Amino acid sequence: MFEKLSAVESRYEQIGVELTRPETVSDNELFRKLMKEHSELTPIVEKYRQYCSALNTLNESEQLLSEGNLDKEFKELVEQERIDAKEKIAVYTDELKILLLPKDPNDDKNVIVEIRGGAGGEEAALFAGSLFRMYTMYAESKNWNIDVTNANETELGGYKEVSFMIEGAGAYSRFKYESGVHRVQRVPETESQGR
Repeated sequence: MFEKLSAVESRYEQIGVELTRPETVSDNELFRKLMKEHSELTPIVEKYRQYCSALNTLNESEQLLSEGNLDKEFKELVEQERIDAKEKIAVYTDELKILLLPKDPNDDKNVIVEIRGGAGGEEAALFAGSLFRMYTMYAESKNWNIDVTNANETELGGYKEVSFMIEGAGAYSRFKYESGVHRVQRVPETESQGR
């Protein structure tokens, strides 16, 4: 895995050099292609560099501890630094494994979401409205654009149906699993038995 990460870092630096060349900047197609590849490699390279930094910290602290001629306070400080570095290495290793998984080619595309209130009348429409608000608030937190293409509102503020497009990098990757039937079961306040 780490040989592959080293190759990815080399490619990242090579792209950085290519992007500074005037002939690359003048070729729009090549420039766009390299910028896309650069942006895809950036999170992997940044996480790999964090991993390498933590590994260096671990090695330095273990070397200091092996020398043995440290005062008590400094030894405790170095030991804590060693423990922190080990924890970071474990976390970064897991994150790098996820970052190296092959990406779905559709992940960076936009997505159209359609919500329909099912059986349940006004209650189902209110739940559809809650889902719509939840999805739009999530999209806004990611700075994605929302364009409502069709909405059929009810009198109480719910939706019989609503369709909207979410535009932004990675929108499809976040919404591709949000298909199927969502169900809410409300217990009326008049229910004395409890469920």
